[in-house]
Amino acid sequence: MAAVAVERAFGVDVPPEEAWSRLAEVERWPEWAPHIISVTVTPPGPLTPASRGSLRIRRLGTSTFRMTAWEPPLRWEWTGGLPGVRIVYDHRFTPNGEPGATTLTWTVSLEGPLSPVVRPLFARVYARNVDRAIPRLQEWIRA
Repeated sequence: MAAVAVERAFGVDVPPEEAWSRLAEVERWPEWAPHIISVTVTPPGPLTPASRGSLRIRRLGTSTFRMTAWEPPLRWEWTGGLPGVRIVYDHRFTPNGEPGATTLTWTVSLEGPLSPVVRPLFARVYARNVDRAIPRLQEWIRA
């Protein structure tokens, strides 16, 4: 069973469809996420239900992913991992009740035989990175 390592919910000042469209440009994530050096997506361009890719992460190396859930414009999920650990990244887009505003909820869960060992360090590093990136993402979406 997967256990949540990190979860963040935060607002952006655009409707869900626009938030989805902007975030689906994963190759542009290094513009707002300083911990991400580069992103490669196959097929190139915005995410699709068949997308696969890799993110080069500063000081951590490369993390690969493949799409495992696709519900535009409400949710996508991709899965990656390490030997003995499956990492599930869930991205949700919810209208927050204000016109033209969306709540994004990102949940990262780990499962597998080594997940109890990896989870504390992964959670600490991932939380620090995402907490630094969120304000930059909010500004990037506004621009």
